[in-house]
Amino acid sequence: MTVTTTSPTSAAPSFAAEIPHRIHIVGWREGRSENSLTTTNPFDDAELAIIRQASVEDVDDAYAAAAAAQPAWAAKTPAERAAVLSAAADYLEANREQVAELLSAESGSSALKAAAEVGAAIAAPREAATFPSRVHGRIAPSNSPGKENRVYREPVGVVGVISPWNFPLLLSQRSVAPALALGNAVVLKPASDTPLTGGLLLAKVFEEAGLPAGVLNVVVGSGAEIGDHFVASPVPSFVSFTGSTPVGQNVGKLAVGGKHMKRVALELGGNAPLVVLADADLDQAVRAAAMGKFLHQGQICMAVNRIIVEAPVYGEFVERFAAHVATIPFGDVADQANVVGPIINDSQLASVTGKIERARAEGAREVHAGPVEGRVVAPHVFADVTPEMELFREEIFGPVVGIVRAEDEAHALELANDTEFGLSSAVFTTDLEKGVRFARGIKAGMTHVNDITVNDEPHVMFGGEKNSGLGRFNGDWAIEEFTTDHWIGVQQTPLQFPF
Repeated sequence: MTVTTTSPTSAAPSFAAEIPHRIHIVGWREGRSENSLTTTNPFDDAELAIIRQASVEDVDDAYAAAAAAQPAWAAKTPAERAAVLSAAADYLEANREQVAELLSAESGSSALKAAAEVGAAIAAPREAATFPSRVHGRIAPSNSPGKENRVYREPVGVVGVISPWNFPLLLSQRSVAPALALGNAVVLKPASDTPLTGGLLLAKVFEEAGLPAGVLNVVVGSGAEIGDHFVASPVPSFVSFTGSTPVGQNVGKLAVGGKHMKRVALELGGNAPLVVLADADLDQAVRAAAMGKFLHQGQICMAVNRIIVEAPVYGEFVERFAAHVATIPFGDVADQANVVGPIINDSQLASVTGKIERARAEGAREVHAGPVEGRVVAPHVFADVTPEMELFREEIFGPVVGIVRAEDEAHALELANDTEFGLSSAVFTTDLEKGVRFARGIKAGMTHVNDITVNDEPHVMFGGEKNSGLGRFNGDWAIEEFTTDHWIGVQQTPLQFPF
């Protein structure tokens, strides 16, 4: 399979011009940093936008605006807040194709991935629109005569959101939508590789939806200039971060160990195992492993990182998988036939190609390798990977995968758990209850039986264990995260105090 370069991307999608190329604090304005950011198509470097970045002072202004606007927004009726969330979903739905086109241009998303991301980014505010009427307090009995204990569920106040570049629209929306629905105000900092789809697009979406000014503010800026200040500011009481584990650990340190303590939700890295037991349907397992690995070039925290195969079917799986991967088209995602597109930037490209060279040097058996042309890395597959190798131990975040031989089911489980991460995982078997038992033995936040590791539904818990993060997103779990309990004790009859 050769790189396909038909229908090259040579200009910014027209929808990009409809989004102001400015930061958004109450309204659209120029950032005050001395630096500007040029966002480009990762395939051919076609310019999409030039944005004057936010300064530390802009961050302060954004948080001040959010704090000023939040009480009135929280005082809106549940129906009023729900209407804004529904209108935001409607706007995305009406512009679905243009948004998908922009995602492809800015983040290198294939047509399949872009369509899935837009669909999920529409589903998130639709689910969040139900949250205002699902927030419930409680009344608890008291051991003090004549007293009533009321526990109110209230917004946390101002939420800071830092989102990544791989699913920029969805992973911003996943925090922004529930936070807003529950009466909070938000300041969003998108990744520098995707400032349009990860941030400024949402500012436009919610502006069109009728969100009051100041409730959502978006600051585009480099982590080096505003990142630590964004987290350490005394204004936000909650910081939601999605990104790498090392950066997330620093966010947690600043948020919890800093001068102004705040709650955090950290959705971090992964090292997802997909386990193929001896009784698995190999056709299904092969296709699932390919989909779970190579969707969006493997640049997904939930992507299949290790394929662990039980010994009786190991050889057959390796042969079938390598043959199937050879059929996967790659190249410019402007050609909608291509599944694997460009790596997001040169730094990530160096990381991925470095892992390929390291796997060769460590003695992994290369069973399929396509070319590397520009930032497009064709799928690479290595067999006979062992736990000592880098492919086994580290998150790859690219279209490269290692296959590991397990002696038996117990060994497969041991291998699956031999990692510092615990985000997503999967197991394939024709015995569903055995699959459930195996799944429950994996130390991860999410495990799927006979399905890919890449799964996210807006009403079902999302989150990891170990160094994959803290906190939970989606549904009832998001309601818990983005609200706080306030105990109001009401002494209805006078007490006799001892002094």
